[in-house]
Amino acid sequence: MNREFLVNIIFLISINVLIKPFYLFGIDRTVQNEVGPESYGLYFALFNFTFMLQILNDFGIQNFNSKTISQNREKLDQFFPNFITLKLLLGVGYLGLIMFIGKLMGYEANYFHLLFLLAINWILISFTFYLRSNIGGLGMYRKDSIVSVLDKLFMILICGILLWGGFRENFKIEWFVYAQAFSLVLTAVIAFLIINTKLKKITFQFNPSFLKNILKQTWPYALVIFLMTLYARVDAVMVERMLPDGKYEAGVYASAYRLLDAGAMLGFLFAGLLLPMFSRMIKMKEDIGDLLQFSFQVIWVIAISIATASYFFRFDLMNWLYTDATNYWGDVLGYLMISFIAVSGIAIFGTLLTANGSLKKMNLLFVIGVLLNIIFNYLFIPTYKACGSAMVTCITQFFVFFVQIWIVKSEFDLKINFILILKILTYAITVGVIGWLIAQNGPFIWQVNFLIVIISGLMLSFIFRLFKPMELIQLLKKGS
Repeated sequence: MNREFLVNIIFLISINVLIKPFYLFGIDRTVQNEVGPESYGLYFALFNFTFMLQILNDFGIQNFNSKTISQNREKLDQFFPNFITLKLLLGVGYLGLIMFIGKLMGYEANYFHLLFLLAINWILISFTFYLRSNIGGLGMYRKDSIVSVLDKLFMILICGILLWGGFRENFKIEWFVYAQAFSLVLTAVIAFLIINTKLKKITFQFNPSFLKNILKQTWPYALVIFLMTLYARVDAVMVERMLPDGKYEAGVYASAYRLLDAGAMLGFLFAGLLLPMFSRMIKMKEDIGDLLQFSFQVIWVIAISIATASYFFRFDLMNWLYTDATNYWGDVLGYLMISFIAVSGIAIFGTLLTANGSLKKMNLLFVIGVLLNIIFNYLFIPTYKACGSAMVTCITQFFVFFVQIWIVKSEFDLKINFILILKILTYAITVGVIGWLIAQNGPFIWQVNFLIVIISGLMLSFIFRLFKPMELIQLLKKGS
């Protein structure tokens, strides 16, 4: 299973590295520079507001379906038509709830057009993720990897024409949202065509008793997703709502969060690949220890290297990426990229707990995380603004990560590997020292020094024997 994971994660990361960074920094960043931090800040705040209520739209179906189909692939024909009907009903309810709560929150009338468009896009995103959960659950990992980047590939093509085809001066944030909708529709159609090859027949139906039974099983997954989303995304909404210059501060936060999002994609890719693998291994009563340790070491080596380089070159990065950036923007980025280390760990341990069905403990943990996040944001934002919210994100993510490790240890009766912990801590400190030295005395332009820090971190992982070259080669050669 380690071999299967390694081959697929290399393929998955490769295609995502080719497409998603270009989308984030070539398209998304250019859009923010064109429309300005206030306009983009409003978009970012509304995006996170609609994201937080996404739970009604998904209701845990994606994770439940991925786990169930990976363990019982013969259920695809029974589940698929019923889930499509359920997704449509949930989408309508979600759209109505967005408009209603938006009104209660006091959003101005001219906000509602953008709010409506973003809600529609989240319905499309949720539908696409559901389709992908079937592709991954059926073991078609490489096809799922390709589908995972299609919407961004379409966005690059569409927005590339708009931004560099003579329309740039009149570009509006609404155009960006329209392009997202069109890209998501195309991606959903392609995902459906892939699944259709595995369906014996499609008979769309409305079976209230079946849907009611499914909702009873999916609501714990839904609560996990809702609470995770709330503690991770409420900060952007609070920044925009609490401050007199909230749109600008939300724009600053969005500019830094874009790099965290870029890094967090790594954890999202790992989670999407690991969930069906862990689920099947748990059902077959196979030992998950090796895959857990292997995947954690892989993601943390990458995360520590990227986070270290981003922290020490935070001012250079922000001033290079954004026309309006100041050193204050760099400070926001610094705290967020430290939290990236915890976010990456959460992607591994949280996925294992989801596959194991340890939802009650996860929900209790996330309730505490939400309360911590809201309380600290309420205290920090008025004084430190976007930077205060970034500090709170860092505190919350590390708290959740450490508690998840403790839950996994107790659930699976795993022994603490003190040698591995010492290795990782020593490795992290060493990478940090090297990063600081290169940032202070690097012989090249900062972009080259930035890459040197990342490459040094990756190379040090072999010296510290977190990776053993021959073992990696043997994994790639041998069968799963």
